[in-house]
Amino acid sequence: MKKILVLITCCAYILLSCKKEKDVDDQKMAVADQKDSTDIADNGWPREITNNGTKLVYYQPQVDSWDDHKEIKARLAFSLTPKDGKQVLGVASLQASTLVDKDSRSVFFKDIKVTDVRFPALDEKKIPEMEKLFKETLPKGGDPVSVDRILADLDKTTSPAKGIAAQNSPPPIFYSSSPAILLIVQGEPVLVPVEKSDIQYVVNTNWDLFFDKTTSDYYLLAENIWLSSKKLDGKWTKATKLPDGLKNLPSGQNFDEVKKMIPPPESGTAPNVFFSKVPAELILVNGPPKFEKIPGTQLLYIDNTENDVFANEAQGQYYVLLSGRWFGSKSLDGPWSYAGNNLPADFAKIPKDSPRASVLASVPGTQEAKDAVMLAQVPTTAIVNKADAEAKAKVVYDGTPQFKPIEGTKMQYASNTQEKVIKVGDLYYLCFQAVWFMSTSPNGPWKVTNSVPKEIYTIPPSSPVYNVTYVTQTNVTDTTVESNTTAGYFGAFIIGATVGAILTYGTGYYYPPYYYYGGLYPIYRPWPCTYGAGAVYNPWTGGWAAGRRVYGPYGAAGTSAWYNPATGRYGRSASVQGWYGGRTAANTYNPWTGNYGQTIQGHNAYAQWGHSAATNGHDWVQTGHVTTRRGTAVGYETSGGNKGVITHRRGGGTTIHTNNNMYAGHDGHIYKRDQNGNWSHYNNGNGGWTQAGTLGGSQRKADKPDLNNLPKRDRESGLTNKPLGENNRLGDRVDNFPKADQTLGRPEKPLGEAGGQNVTRDLDHFENSRSQGEVRNQNFQNFRNNSNFRNNGGQFGGGGFRGGGFRGRR
Repeated sequence: MKKILVLITCCAYILLSCKKEKDVDDQKMAVADQKDSTDIADNGWPREITNNGTKLVYYQPQVDSWDDHKEIKARLAFSLTPKDGKQVLGVASLQASTLVDKDSRSVFFKDIKVTDVRFPALDEKKIPEMEKLFKETLPKGGDPVSVDRILADLDKTTSPAKGIAAQNSPPPIFYSSSPAILLIVQGEPVLVPVEKSDIQYVVNTNWDLFFDKTTSDYYLLAENIWLSSKKLDGKWTKATKLPDGLKNLPSGQNFDEVKKMIPPPESGTAPNVFFSKVPAELILVNGPPKFEKIPGTQLLYIDNTENDVFANEAQGQYYVLLSGRWFGSKSLDGPWSYAGNNLPADFAKIPKDSPRASVLASVPGTQEAKDAVMLAQVPTTAIVNKADAEAKAKVVYDGTPQFKPIEGTKMQYASNTQEKVIKVGDLYYLCFQAVWFMSTSPNGPWKVTNSVPKEIYTIPPSSPVYNVTYVTQTNVTDTTVESNTTAGYFGAFIIGATVGAILTYGTGYYYPPYYYYGGLYPIYRPWPCTYGAGAVYNPWTGGWAAGRRVYGPYGAAGTSAWYNPATGRYGRSASVQGWYGGRTAANTYNPWTGNYGQTIQGHNAYAQWGHSAATNGHDWVQTGHVTTRRGTAVGYETSGGNKGVITHRRGGGTTIHTNNNMYAGHDGHIYKRDQNGNWSHYNNGNGGWTQAGTLGGSQRKADKPDLNNLPKRDRESGLTNKPLGENNRLGDRVDNFPKADQTLGRPEKPLGEAGGQNVTRDLDHFENSRSQGEVRNQNFQNFRNNSNFRNNGGQFGGGGFRGGGFRGRR
């Protein structure tokens, strides 16, 4: 009888394992089916549309506001040429809803409404006809506009960035100037048997680690060197002979690379092994530190290391950047303490062409840090089919559902599942693939909820389910729901709003892993870790990449060691911290979202849904329409144009390779700027151009934007080097708008006198931001085209993460 029970139990687990493995494979196939979104992007301005013989050329929109990153208000200059008619110039004010696709770093306009049109040099009798023609010709949606262009226009948030109450205590930080690795085993070793042997596999670690029960020895494969030790925290020596049991490692279960190293290679030198039971960091220098001076500062950086380590000559202090946080010490051996609140001012002076310029995104007050914070607040939006989503939403518990209290609230969270289930009162809410569901039972059935309880958004960062507070739902209809996710859902959080906000990886809190030993094999579920993966910010994707060699082939133990029979009895899901592919995985597991995804951020949250259930901004343009409660918006597909001059592409119009130098003034006039920086307006008397003033003059070169060379009054107003949120940043334009009776968007008001000081100051801002936006957009396009951005096997080779992409030294 006892044997029968054991046999039944084994069969049950094998069946469960096969079913879950199929589910994982289905997730990966869904990822493989995802289309590359980089083929549709902002390829430049102005753009041209031809419709029934009417030609409309419209210039880059000047964005005045972007409410909740969902509703945008902008104005644009245009030229309109009727069939067999004369060209006229005009300006228009628009408002539209937006969809954001961070894969292509694009914002897509839809449901465009024209709120005002002005024709400064047109006979009043002809205005109604031309206004009607303009509205008929302008596409109602589909235009992709670079996120960088829009953020450059705004260059501010409507309110100070809201930072989290993060935990900024330093992790264990080790230092070595000789070859070394960092071995992390969270808690006690979780051992899984290897069939037909006395060998056990250690699951909760970032390296390939085995235990021989017959001799009580550990065996560690570090790169191509085998090491052995009696104790995890003991002395590790090179192993020249391995237990016979290692020869029985199964094929096709994450051990294929290990099997290539059996028998152990004779060559190679054993590295030092630093051991930690909690997530830790390793500063590894290749020999004695080689210091390089940073011009114009008292800073030096260590050149012969992958870490970002600096020395301040004035203080005799070292600084290291880990997961976006700065730590300081008098010695490289430590002890280290958090230094983000008193970072020396010289860090903001690091030149943009410095080999260590990438750290500027983590230096409070820099433009790079502001860009990162702003981008983190822009949501990725998907419109999800409710029926399809509900059919796929499910929760698998390890045994009976178990719930733990959420600190400081009356809510509880499910602790024995990888899914995010929150108990609020007598109801259960599931955040599954960035969509909220509700049920009266922890086991479902799950229905897309029409509203998310406000209490959920009070979950503190100390909770392991805190990241779900970055998912909201809007525009719920009978058939669809609009899901919005910002960077926090993927593990990127804003801190330090009082001294200048920066974007960091992880909350800094340590969430102990979950263990369950209720079956034949242990189940181990760690929560995401802030440290131990070598996370580095990538400005072109707006997220964090990971995978330095010293942290192991599986990234951090807190993610790659996720294990239960669902991933294969002997294997771990190869994964990384954050949104990007690791060195060993084509499709990666995201510990924050609980799903598999590609190496680009936007699809990760919706990988399981596939294109049949979810539509993001890019998909909306490709398919041509998306249904919301406001009706159906149709993406505009361009008609023909002048070959050789027009770039044919989907979206709101074709791109004209010509000067993008035409602007819409708030006063309703059309302006352009000459090479000396002087503004001219389109004269409503003779249809020509009249100089409107010399504000800005030749004080800076328009083709080489430089924030340090703004007009003197702007510098005196404090538009640069100020903390985020103060009313003195570039883009605030305090007292910069004309009076109400001159404002574009008020069609009942007449045109005012052109060239006023407030108007040209406003135009100065937009001319500068247009140049800055173009540079940022081109930088992103270069990164996309010259690196493995398109998920080349999930690895950052060539010009990608390690080979000259956003960090050239890697």
